[in-house]
Amino acid sequence: MVIANLIAYILVLLGALNWGLYGIFNWNLVAAIFMGSRSVVAIILYTLIALAAIWLIISPIITNGALKLRGDRAVRETNKA
Repeated sequence: MVIANLIAYILVLLGALNWGLYGIFNWNLVAAIFMGSRSVVAIILYTLIALAAIWLIISPIITNGALKLRGDRAVRETNKA
């Protein structure tokens, strides 16, 4: 779950950066990288960013309000002793 949260967080940050660049400078980062906003790779990336945002909304609900971005090493180490 931690890895899924980190990947989702990075994708949502990429989407936010893209929206900011588009809003301020009218320049689409994803379209510039993948040669068009309607290319197959760009559509896949837009879809992944949307799914990541949905995951970040649902994940805290599943885990009773906690969005875990780090593992529970301290808990694991105390359980080993």
